[in-house]
Amino acid sequence: MSGDQIIPRPEHWAPGGPAPWASRDTAGVTLESLLEVIRRRGPGSAIDPTDPQSRPSAVLVALVDDGGGPEVLLTKRSWHLRNHKGEISFPGGRLDDGETFAEAALREAFEEVGLDPADIELLGELDHISTFVSKSFIVPVVGRLAVKPELVAASPEVQRVLFVPLADLYRPGIYHQEIWWHAPIDRPIHFFELDDETVWGATGRMLVQLLALGAGLDGPVVGL
Repeated sequence: MSGDQIIPRPEHWAPGGPAPWASRDTAGVTLESLLEVIRRRGPGSAIDPTDPQSRPSAVLVALVDDGGGPEVLLTKRSWHLRNHKGEISFPGGRLDDGETFAEAALREAFEEVGLDPADIELLGELDHISTFVSKSFIVPVVGRLAVKPELVAASPEVQRVLFVPLADLYRPGIYHQEIWWHAPIDRPIHFFELDDETVWGATGRMLVQLLALGAGLDGPVVGL
């Protein structure tokens, strides 16, 4: 694995399938083509939380193209946090009382990396997901930045800010899937091994759908 992420791989696991876009030509994926798919989809497919105690949360999937192709905003979480320490994630967090998911995503992005809510145009959502470790129900809110801002960590929760080109995520050998067995089910876990970081977990799962949509795979993605 790249970087210093701690991967809690269980004793029983197996290699998973290939990237959903493996047989697709992704060289022509543009920010406009991806955002048009997001616009057409509208709200993400809703699910019921897997745990009645799941806490509603939102993340911001911020996309930009400053001339070199579409990029996505990610952060690295600080190591002193209780959950998901050192992991790569989207800006986001729990909803405050009375907030919508979109409002929470924008507020968290401002608090974590100083992103001005006025600088992003919200366009839709990815599918809603539930997580097992932190018992979160997450709505990924997708938006577009007109220009690429200079962002730095604005919260002690954030160690690093990254803009990652989608072309890098599409590169052969960057993505792999593992099947982890947690009784009574097995589930796919998605990994992106960048040059110096590994993206996995809920963030990897959301990135898989984003990249699949960009590659023209609208609708449910097998193995997600």
